[in-house]
Amino acid sequence: MAAVALAIRLESDGPILFRQEREGRHGRPFRIHKFRSMVKDADRHGPVTSMADPRVTHVGRVVRRFSLDELPQLFHVLVGEMSLVGPRPLLPGTTRPEERRRLDMRPGMTSLVEVRRPHLLSWDERMMIDVEYVETWSLALDLSILMRTIPAVLTRKDILDAPRP
Repeated sequence: MAAVALAIRLESDGPILFRQEREGRHGRPFRIHKFRSMVKDADRHGPVTSMADPRVTHVGRVVRRFSLDELPQLFHVLVGEMSLVGPRPLLPGTTRPEERRRLDMRPGMTSLVEVRRPHLLSWDERMMIDVEYVETWSLALDLSILMRTIPAVLTRKDILDAPRP
């Protein structure tokens, strides 16, 4: 984590960490932390839709490619705001009533969606998979997701969390 922080600091001005409010368990808001992968204040100009977006830094491309930007979320796991596995935390107000069941569990650093090729799924399919995860949760499922996360991260091409359409 220190090496990632140093690389971000050396490449561009701005904070090392990106902070954003997200919905936690039962919809309670919390401030998520990620390593910054874009130029300072890039989020003020809309969502990133491609890794070729000029706002994504060189270090940011590497950090996103290997999901290193997610590492600060380990602190959220330690304090009980997140889990290693669970539905990914969303921006407040983006969960529809029929999807609220996904908020019955702590949000996770990885999820069933992440190991099912999320770039091929629509937003609605992703939400349905999150609800499926909550309804079928087991320790064996979590262990399976954890084991499948590493190959999923290493083989995916475009690391973007598309905003809700």
